[in-house]
Amino acid sequence: MHDDESRPRRPATHEIGQKLDELSVGDLAERIALLRAEIDRLEAAKTAKEAARQAAGSIFKS
Repeated sequence: MHDDESRPRRPATHEIGQKLDELSVGDLAERIALLRAEIDRLEAAKTAKEAARQAAGSIFKS
């Protein structure tokens, strides 16, 4: 008998639209954390780009 905990785990990845019915509650929690971290990263990049655009706009305004 093989125990699930003895098998090496693959890093959590998520594909938008993938089937969720085969994922455990723990797997779902990992995916949620992964996606929240990615949202934070995207929001930080967006904020940085907005700040750069605003700074460039203030330099070139007459």
